[in-house]
Amino acid sequence: MILSEYRTYFYEQLNALYPQEERVTFFKAFAEKFLEMQPVQIPISLNKELTGAEVAALNEALLKLKNHEPLQYILGETEFYGFPFKVAPGVLIPRPETEELVDWIYQDFKNKSDSISILDIGTGSGAIAVSLAKLIPETSVSAIDISTKALTIAKNNAVLNSVEVNWIEQDILSTTGLEQSYDVIVSNPPYVRDLEKVEIQPNVLNYEPHEALFVADDNALVFYKKIAELAFQSLKLNGILYFEINEYLGNEMLELVKNNGFEKVELRNDFAGKPRMLKAKRT
Repeated sequence: MILSEYRTYFYEQLNALYPQEERVTFFKAFAEKFLEMQPVQIPISLNKELTGAEVAALNEALLKLKNHEPLQYILGETEFYGFPFKVAPGVLIPRPETEELVDWIYQDFKNKSDSISILDIGTGSGAIAVSLAKLIPETSVSAIDISTKALTIAKNNAVLNSVEVNWIEQDILSTTGLEQSYDVIVSNPPYVRDLEKVEIQPNVLNYEPHEALFVADDNALVFYKKIAELAFQSLKLNGILYFEINEYLGNEMLELVKNNGFEKVELRNDFAGKPRMLKAKRT
């Protein structure tokens, strides 16, 4: 089978599941991963004869796509803020909205001459911690997660991006105090309520770790309450707390951080115009 024939077959197999734009994106990603072929090479390689091993690898990955497995898990990698990251089932795939949170922190501190200390709570793949360590070299970054698997992936991502991060395996909800004081504490904790599962796509609902996504309807801010309490104890004077938040709970989050003693609270919309980020100062 030549490449053009396989591409036609690939598109046909996914026709009822994904729009054309996504199918093209998937094929380019698979060509790069399994055929070591850059997207620009595809049009001039359509007569390339595929080996049996190449077809088998493509078909295995295609079957996963048909079962709605996320592309990032199939490839074992993704990109976040322009940096490469390894991902695997059991670890949340970093989102574009979180890139905006990282950029907010970066813009606030990129011109600071003094070294700062940052703590990322619920680090997952390490996307926030590793990116900030990469973007702001004069910084000391620590990161907490309850998952051994997530921290293993995060440590690999630190090596991949040539940065140092202090990794801490810890259950934040049972923590009574943090190890040290920080200039910045950032967190993107679980915040999707169970009632919102009807809005979630199958590739997320069936494959990504629910413990990193969902919270009970009657206790939706459980992580934020705990983190805000710990942050107020452990942030230095004029230290800043950053959160990624549930778009439906912006007002509740404003009230929560103010009630925990924070001032100069700012809610910011993401690129889709949804209130998704919050910043608060400990004065």
